[in-house]
Amino acid sequence: MLSETSHINPDDLLLEVKDLKKHFPIRRGTIRRASGVVKAVDGVNLYVKKGETLGLVGESGCGKTTAGRTIIRLLDPTGGIIRFNDPKQGWVNLESMDRKQLAAVRPHMQIIFQDPFSSLDPRMTVERIIAEPLVINRVASGSELHDRVTELMKVVGMRPEFRSRYPHAFSGGQRQRIGIARALALNPKLVICDEPVSALDVSIQAQVLNLLEDLQKDLDLTYIFVAHDLSVVEHISDRVAVMYVGKLVEVANVEALYYSPKHPYTEALMAAVPKPNPRMRDRPIKLPGEVASPANPPSGCYFHPRCRYAKDICSTQVPLLEEIEPEHFVACHFARELKLRGVVA
Repeated sequence: MLSETSHINPDDLLLEVKDLKKHFPIRRGTIRRASGVVKAVDGVNLYVKKGETLGLVGESGCGKTTAGRTIIRLLDPTGGIIRFNDPKQGWVNLESMDRKQLAAVRPHMQIIFQDPFSSLDPRMTVERIIAEPLVINRVASGSELHDRVTELMKVVGMRPEFRSRYPHAFSGGQRQRIGIARALALNPKLVICDEPVSALDVSIQAQVLNLLEDLQKDLDLTYIFVAHDLSVVEHISDRVAVMYVGKLVEVANVEALYYSPKHPYTEALMAAVPKPNPRMRDRPIKLPGEVASPANPPSGCYFHPRCRYAKDICSTQVPLLEEIEPEHFVACHFARELKLRGVVA
């Protein structure tokens, strides 16, 4: 496991993922015969420490949302190991659990969905939406359930008297707060934040991000924060993992990744981050070609057709995700040799 190579105390970990894969079949013809697979997640290795926020970034279609949903078994993995440090059972293997076993673990793993409009049932009141996890898991009923919903609404900054309203009566930011309250109903340890602010206005984004940070401190939460906005990820994350066509290419703490990247793809992403100072001029890195298809990825390093540092070995040999510095993992044959530029300070 990654944690063993980086000398991290296993007691400090909440989640370990080893060689995670999620492939979707491509079906064609009248009988829908499988003619290939889309490798949405293709051998992901990562760990998450208790109380931290791990940012998961990459271009649209790189597999970051699929990875998050597979980790908490909303999607069944094609292969790999998912180990979760359950507060009651200790370390458990999620990938091998059946439906009944998962039901005992699910309260400790929740997700905040990207779209606050489609993730809430328009036929249910706010009270029913927030209370649903408590009712399904038989945690509370009657006046206790009513009090718990009131408490959750206050925690996320909503007025309890709005409990009888329906989702259409709220703004996007308010709907996302309802989704956050629903995710927190069962006191989870791990929360997957699937681009929770991408559908919101910038001013509302700041409010929701601040709310998530406050809740993390108050409730001892651990986040996997899936996003494509690098400025948002830098603000909220402790460590960041970069995905490209279903694979992790670099994992490091925020400062190391943003200001001293070791992978050419990360360098290109950092060059695209907007600079707040108009006097700072940073030449963008224009990557040639198109993003590789997960249904037909290139041989060797998936990034080599677009990489300006690529050599012959890159097209034939798949680079391993190796720890080149403490807690800095890179999948590049020349990570130790390249001098790459990050975000301009």
